[in-house]
Amino acid sequence: MTRNIILKVKRFVDGDGLIAEDFHSKKEFEIRLYGIDAPEVNYCNKVKKDEKELHIPAALLIKLGYKSFEFLKTQLAIGEVCTLIQEDNNLMDKYGRTLGYLVLKNGTVLNEIMIKKGYAKPYNYVFCEMLPKYQKWNLQAKTAKKGLYSIVDKF
Repeated sequence: MTRNIILKVKRFVDGDGLIAEDFHSKKEFEIRLYGIDAPEVNYCNKVKKDEKELHIPAALLIKLGYKSFEFLKTQLAIGEVCTLIQEDNNLMDKYGRTLGYLVLKNGTVLNEIMIKKGYAKPYNYVFCEMLPKYQKWNLQAKTAKKGLYSIVDKF
């Protein structure tokens, strides 16, 4: 079972998050693109963890995060109306962000674009319905050295 929310893009947070406004209630909330993970844009605990695990300097990880962030901003505009599709079993993450797949006005799904173009990777720690496809598309992007994979072989 899924639920859909019509929303308007208010501002961007990073390569896998944005602030949106519910088209009907006008309430603002943060969206975390479900099933994907882009590098961070700020030095934080996750960057420190990724730096240790991946053996990639924090400064390069943050640079990659900004590249992902900039790519995301080319895919939709502030004020654009989109549809957020949510899986009923995972509506929010542990930080209170709304999880979902963002369907753009042309019918494409932003989460999928970010993976296929190599600007995000699958988030393997929480299962989502799209995870197997995200893993396949990520491998294709990595093999073709798309997006961030043109700079590094892992992130």
